[in-house]
Parts: sequence; C-alpha cells; structure tokens
Amino acid sequence: MPTQIETLKTQFLEHLEIEKNRSQKTIKNYDFYLSRFLNFAKINKPNELTQELVRKFRLWLNRLENPRDKGELKKTTQNYHIIALRSWLKYMAKRDIKTLSAEKLELAKAEERQITFLEGSDLERLLEAPLKSTNKPIIQLRDKAILELLFATGLRVSELTSLKSDSLNLKKDEFTIRGKGSKLRVCFLSNQAKYWVEKYLNAKQDTNPYLFVSHDKAKKGRDETGGLTPRSVQRLVSKYAHSAGITKKVTTHTLRHSYATDLLTAGADIRSVQSMLGHSSITTTQIYTHLTDKQLRETYQKHHDKQRGK
Repeated sequence: MPTQIETLKTQFLEHLEIEKNRSQKTIKNYDFYLSRFLNFAKINKPNELTQELVRKFRLWLNRLENPRDKGELKKTTQNYHIIALRSWLKYMAKRDIKTLSAEKLELAKAEERQITFLEGSDLERLLEAPLKSTNKPIIQLRDKAILELLFATGLRVSELTSLKSDSLNLKKDEFTIRGKGSKLRVCFLSNQAKYWVEKYLNAKQDTNPYLFVSHDKAKKGRDETGGLTPRSVQRLVSKYAHSAGITKKVTTHTLRHSYATDLLTAGADIRSVQSMLGHSSITTTQIYTHLTDKQLRETYQKHHDKQRGK
C-alpha cells in the first residue's frame, strides 16, 4: 500500500497531466526526479519533508556519479530535481497540505552554457551537403528542405518531425507550430526554405500527412506513421556536417542556435527573438547576447592597445 507521500506524488503527476496539460515526457521526467528524492529521503508524510533533508539530498546529488561519463551531475541536471520538487511543494501548498515552503528552495548557480553555432562557409557547406550526396533524388530534396527549414525557423527537432504538410501556408510564407508547454507560435519561411520545401512536396506525392517521411523501405529512422523520428533527423544533420568537413559537433540545436545568432547579429531585438524561438523566459534567450554584441567589439577596437607602435 502506498504511503501518504507517494499518493501525493501520484496525484501531483496526474495534476500535471490533466490541469497543466504537460507532455508525457515532462511528466516522466518529474516522476524520475521526485522518485529519486523519495528513495533518498525515506519519508512517509509531507510534514517530514524539511529544509535540512533537502540540503542533504542536494549534497548527495552533487556527489553522485553521472552514469554517462562517470563524472559529476551537471548543475543544470541537479537543478531539474529541485525545480520538480518546488513545483510539487507549491501544489501541496495550494491544497493546504502542511509541508516545506517552496520559496525556501533556491536553485544552484549553474555554469553559463557554451553555444555552438555555424556561420559563413561552414553554414553554406552544411546546407549544400544533401545535394552533393549519393542519396536518391527524393532523399536529397527531403534532407535539403529539412536543413533549410531548421535554419530558417529555429525549430526544435521534435517540432520539425511533428509538422504536417497541410500545416504550412506557402502562400503566406508562414505556419503555426505548437511548441514546449503546448504554446503556439508563428514561424516564417525564408525564400530558400520555401523553395526547397515546395520542391520536396512536388516530388513527394504520397498520402502520408507528415511533411518529412522515410523514403526507405526499412523501418529504421521512422515511427509507426512513416514520419521521420527526431533521432533520425539528428543523425542526418550529423552525417552532413561530417561530409561538409565541419570538425566541431553539429546537432539540430546547432542550427537553432545559428538561427538565433543570425537574427541578433542582423539587429533583431531580443524580445522578438524570444518569441520566435518560443522561449517562455527572456533569460533563456539572453545566452545569445554576448555572442552578438557588436558594441563590445567596437569598444575594444576603439580603445585597446592604442599606445603601442607609436
């Protein structure tokens, strides 16, 4: 028989699913983080959840070995546990259940993310790579359209693979996508992206509702609908980066970073870029600003090392 605290955890996850309409992936992650806490805490009632217990849990997390690389858990990963715990505590507070206040939990300061993006010749070589491959013409067109669309819109890979052919308005050069948290946002098509998507659609000529589908008889790389999986798109981006002679690691998110960096470098304001990326917080978008601050470069060139050589 489940304890009171286990029942409350289950009810919280059901609350996320029903009232909050969170994705199954989010619910699965929250379940993992909270289960890990409860396995450590060994408590049965919500009033046994104390600040000191959370402190000991955070210390344990900080010393936990990451099974992937045998190193420590990243601070961002540790913070995900605390974010889940805070959300659960807020839920219990709304139900007037006596437990620890969520406001007493602060997130650890995490390292600033290192952003990888492409520009100039590297970007051009990647975008041209599908047409130089030995794949059959339909796959060349599909993959070219995928790369152009990723760079033109900054789509997440899960958003790209969920696109259906009839969701794109090629007359208005835009479409609406449902992103993280089921939030809707408008994406705009560049001339290049529109050209290659139209060319692929004309060649595709099938009844599958998904825009990007597998044209291989093998089941690998597609889901039960025949549409490409996020993992298969990740693989093809990596493959084309390698064939283009790009030495650094390139992922679908690299193209998303390239999209944002390109917009900001060209003078777009950060609030607009936040909306176009579908970020819920401006803080997330601000990771790009130090890469695109022209004023810093101009200040450096104007004032640094002017006395030497005179």
